Amino acid sequence: RRDTGVWDGRLGWGRLTHGRAADVLKNPAYAGAYAFGRAASSRKVRPDGTVVACVNRRPRDQWTVLIPDHHEGYVSWQQYLQIEAKLAANRTSTGARPPREGPPLCQGVIYCGSCGFPMSTGYRRADGTADYVCNRARSDAVTTPGCHSIAAAAVDAQVTRLLLAALTPEQVHLALAAADDLHHRHHRSHRGAELAVERARYEADRAERTFTQVEPENRLVARSLERRWEEKLAALAQAEAALADLAAARPVLPEPDRLHALAQDLPRLWDAPTTGAKDRKRLLRTLIADVTVRHVDHSRAHIGIRWHTGATDEVVCDRRTNRNPTQAVELVRSLLDTRSDAEIAGHLNALGLRTGKCRPFTVASIRHIRQQHAIGSKRNDPTGPGEITVPQAARILGVHEAAIYPWLRNGEMPARQDRHRRWCITWNPQTEDYWHNRVATSSHLKRTNPNYETGQAV
Repeated sequence: RRDTGVWDGRLGWGRLTHGRAADVLKNPAYAGAYAFGRAASSRKVRPDGTVVACVNRRPRDQWTVLIPDHHEGYVSWQQYLQIEAKLAANRTSTGARPPREGPPLCQGVIYCGSCGFPMSTGYRRADGTADYVCNRARSDAVTTPGCHSIAAAAVDAQVTRLLLAALTPEQVHLALAAADDLHHRHHRSHRGAELAVERARYEADRAERTFTQVEPENRLVARSLERRWEEKLAALAQAEAALADLAAARPVLPEPDRLHALAQDLPRLWDAPTTGAKDRKRLLRTLIADVTVRHVDHSRAHIGIRWHTGATDEVVCDRRTNRNPTQAVELVRSLLDTRSDAEIAGHLNALGLRTGKCRPFTVASIRHIRQQHAIGSKRNDPTGPGEITVPQAARILGVHEAAIYPWLRNGEMPARQDRHRRWCITWNPQTEDYWHNRVATSSHLKRTNPNYETGQAV
């Protein structure tokens, strides 16, 4: 509603924007309260001598006037306070880390164990997987020792395992027992606050009766009794405020049967497709305060989990999550001497095995496994009588190995391939003379270092 100009008193309609929605949520008038003095203006002198005016927001306890329940509001005053607290919890500029949309569970609550700073989340364009990265070395342009990255799935798997283990029916039974003890203590505190209010009210009434019974001509006595009455009234107001705060802080405990059913059904609820990433993060943050990662070596990491109760857990996990199954590696090692890489890949796919990235096995993936685990064939020399390998032919002709492969693929050089796709070249004096003459007449071949043929260091 406009309050100035020709549109004074009329409603002005406009498109709902982020700024307008924030103004509605932050304005106490929509909660039925009248407020004045929420902001204060001040003047500052710049170094060049110019004077500028600044408007600064004041905290609620510094507002000039605040009258709750002044008029009918759209939301209650308690809802307004909850909205204000939620907005403050979502303000990342003040250090808050609200749950985001990404799949990593520990986003915002994971810290580097080397430098102590928060770790950010990075996503890979190739497969969409996420990593927790410590950007401390990038921020100060100094290589911080021990600051590395780790796969988000490796940390999330360990944290999820510990979280679900903490919500078993046995753990819930212990939590309910502690909650009952907390409820009894709160009841005793609430009863003590009620007795304190009754005593303060009795003393205030007594001070009031004493003041009203004094003679008017005894002005000094009346002034002293009035001051005592005011002190009792202030003590009564303080006791009533303490009782109201204690009543508002009363713990809301769920029903035990419902909580036991939730604990038994939690794993299925956690893995349900309808459960979003934000829901999992909110549940995780209700129990876990933060997660710290410190690297042990190039393949393992140390994970420390601190719960809101003050308890801590420590586990060691693998930094990489895309490791090939151990069964697949053993099969490659056992079948290498009897089958080719293509046949091994087909056999692994027929068994239903997949690579560490959940993809079917190919010739390239089998070669990667052989290189990663240093798996070689027991037959070191694949050649037969009258045959040589590609490195041997390259040394004899004095050329690079890359120059021989086009001749082999085009069929110019007689050769065959074994089951591991290694070339075995048919070699005799006539073949050697022919290729020596061809190499000598060619001007574009890449020749090796002459010391290579004599066995000296290159």
